[in-house]
Amino acid sequence: MKINFKRKKLGITDYKNRLKLLLSKKPRLAVRKGAKNITAQIIEFNPSGDKVIVTANTRELIKLGWKASRKNVSSAYLIGLLVGVKAKERGINEAILDIGLYKSTKGNILYCVLKGALDSGLKIPHSEEIMPKEDRIKGLHIAEYAKKLAGDRLKYEKQFSEYLKNNLKPEDITEHFENIKNAILKIK
Repeated sequence: MKINFKRKKLGITDYKNRLKLLLSKKPRLAVRKGAKNITAQIIEFNPSGDKVIVTANTRELIKLGWKASRKNVSSAYLIGLLVGVKAKERGINEAILDIGLYKSTKGNILYCVLKGALDSGLKIPHSEEIMPKEDRIKGLHIAEYAKKLAGDRLKYEKQFSEYLKNNLKPEDITEHFENIKNAILKIK
């Protein structure tokens, strides 16, 4: 007799994938994205229920001075870096990536979090083919697009309203990114 699990019926958990992750006996780097934020957690299996060891959310970037969007490629990388730094402080040196039910596409936000965690020193099995390009992580594509739109003030202000509201010129995102990255690395 087959037992139908509630989480499987609701499409929340892929038990075959979860079993593969648990068999590695390594903590999981679980990455989840919401409408406004990205969350990364280091989770260890426990028979009585998984235990979250370390967590980082893009809202934490605001405390470090982040003024850009909390759901872009750059913020995803910074969250990965932050969760990796916190994990290293707790003595966790390796993990396995858990992207849940999200589709795996080359260079997406979930892999930006992975790249940040790897750059913090965590050892996580991965393929270099899936990694995002360095210039995208630094926000160079945002800065270049902002320069293109600079002639059309209306489009520029509409597209980058969140940046402008926080007193950040989108053209300066690469420098801003480096400042926040350095602030995270000083946490060590």
